[in-house]
Amino acid sequence: MKLTCKASHDEYTAKLAEAFDFEFDGEITTEVPDLPDLPEDFSLGLIVGPSGGGKTTLLRALGEIKSPEWGQGSVASHFDTPQDAIDKFGAVGFNSIPQMCLPYGVLSNGEKFRCDLARNLKDGSLIDEYTSVVNRDVAKSASRALRKYIDNNGLKRIVLASCHDDIVEWLQPDWIFNVLTREFHSGRYLQRPEVSIDIYKTDWKLWDTFKKFHYLDAKINKAAHCYAAFWGERLVGFGAVLRYPSGTVKNAWRGHRTVILPDFQGLGLGTRLSDAIALSYVEKGCRYFSRTAHPRMGEYREKSSLWKPTSKNRKLRKDIKHKNVYNNHYADNKRICWSHEYIGEKI
Repeated sequence: MKLTCKASHDEYTAKLAEAFDFEFDGEITTEVPDLPDLPEDFSLGLIVGPSGGGKTTLLRALGEIKSPEWGQGSVASHFDTPQDAIDKFGAVGFNSIPQMCLPYGVLSNGEKFRCDLARNLKDGSLIDEYTSVVNRDVAKSASRALRKYIDNNGLKRIVLASCHDDIVEWLQPDWIFNVLTREFHSGRYLQRPEVSIDIYKTDWKLWDTFKKFHYLDAKINKAAHCYAAFWGERLVGFGAVLRYPSGTVKNAWRGHRTVILPDFQGLGLGTRLSDAIALSYVEKGCRYFSRTAHPRMGEYREKSSLWKPTSKNRKLRKDIKHKNVYNNHYADNKRICWSHEYIGEKI
């Protein structure tokens, strides 16, 4: 495929052409490789290669590239329903509830990227410049979350174009076309990198780094046991635990705070951190409980064999008269929350 572009030929272009011994007559022709025949049935395809290689041209040959339009309201208000916003934001690793309430214009580049991606989650979407404006941690975490959502919802014929090939193993596309090498690989990449985190004991002062990203309360109980999570050398998460406020349940603890930094949301680190902390207490002979209003965490525990629901799970706390006042234990009488006990693997 050859593309021809005409441009004005003036003294500037004449000087440039002369300096570099380039014959320029006001016309530039670029050769773009043809896209091979695609599989009839696929979920996710990727066109990859350097800038200027023809990725956008190939993408346009498949259909119209649409960019979401954003108004002045919260980014969450631009979806069909609140639940639709929660599901699709979760699908791209945009799990910070305070940020969901903000307008698009005040978000960071990484947050805008995830929001645009969430709006494009539908059959036949064509997405250009995928991950071009975000750091590579965001690129990897968003790619992992995107692939999971596509599989879980049976989406079809989504095609991405990107300058970066470090996302391939996280996206696991059904086919890849490299515009530079002209190589076409059909068949899903199934080997995804393992994500391992190291957890260390810390103190409540580290909470300052994470508090703005917590979805409910920026405060922390200074008596809490605190933990820091690292992915390699990068600080990614924070967890905190308090004694369980009960006169009848002995030797018990409860989750107090779990936060993953925005760039690393979408990798499943929050659930892993919560599970690992819970396991450490159960292995010491303690019982471990956790209550959450966050839908991603709550839904995970509902499906996990590691957790069992308590009698208060998904029920309004009519025994609580005032929100946040119950023997220093967070409880909510206005919202249905998930409440579970960690039981670990069955032997």
